[in-house]
Amino acid sequence: MVQVLDGLTVLAGLYLAISPWVLGFNGLHALAASNLIVGLAYCVVAMGFVAAFGRTHGIAWTAPIMGVWVIVSPWVIRGVDASTTTTMINNIIVGAVCVLLGLAAMSVGTRRMMPHR
Repeated sequence: MVQVLDGLTVLAGLYLAISPWVLGFNGLHALAASNLIVGLAYCVVAMGFVAAFGRTHGIAWTAPIMGVWVIVSPWVIRGVDASTTTTMINNIIVGAVCVLLGLAAMSVGTRRMMPHR
């Protein structure tokens, strides 16, 4: 189950990174750059989970924070307005998925840290 979670986390990061070109964020260069950078960072964190979760569980808290940024970034970054609903909906959905996957990774890390009884 953990391997599926890690795989989905990597895929979410990759999709976030390429989403500006999949959906065509026309004229939204700052939001496209944000999605690319955060998507790649999310993917790197997820690859750390895949490669060595025992050593990277301490940074699992960063994944949900990146997801929250993806959700709020259309309102924070200048140049994005209500007419770009496709990009906003994309960021809300992908951000929510990133938050949920990040929280799941955190819970797996917590379980691994707890001693067995």
